[in-house]
Amino acid sequence: MAKKQDSEAVSKGYYETIHLIERLHRHSLDVLKVELDRQGIQDINNVQTLILYNIGEDDLTVGELTMRGYYLGSNVSYNVKKMVENGYLIQERSIHDRRSVRVKLSEKGSSLRNKIKIMFERHVASLQQIGMGPDDMGLTNETLTRLERFWSTMIEYSGMSVTSAA
Repeated sequence: MAKKQDSEAVSKGYYETIHLIERLHRHSLDVLKVELDRQGIQDINNVQTLILYNIGEDDLTVGELTMRGYYLGSNVSYNVKKMVENGYLIQERSIHDRRSVRVKLSEKGSSLRNKIKIMFERHVASLQQIGMGPDDMGLTNETLTRLERFWSTMIEYSGMSVTSAA
């Protein structure tokens, strides 16, 4: 009987986690949108801002950028094109492979990235004020990483259950 109750509890928690992850992602994008609006920035959207932030100081191909981040249904190539058009990214052909295009932040892109970094630092300070410390964040990240590995395994085994794949 206890095993059935455990299974039901895990099932309920699993579904809640899936919905929470989805809501959290949307909320994080909403927070970026509010920050952009607050600063009067209207030529870049929240998803593009997240992509820009993740480029950082690097010089990447669109493929490398896609592998680095998860942009939930966004078309990275389209977003990169828009950021180049609006002056946030510099796009250059690779010296070694003329077919490959690399992108890096422009001065305008670096300036926005610094503003977003400051916003994230404000968030960290606020989290600490409400009692969320390194242990809380570590446990959250550990749990989410385990869930990510589980889902990755499910994809690798084409949907087979982890126990039948072993």
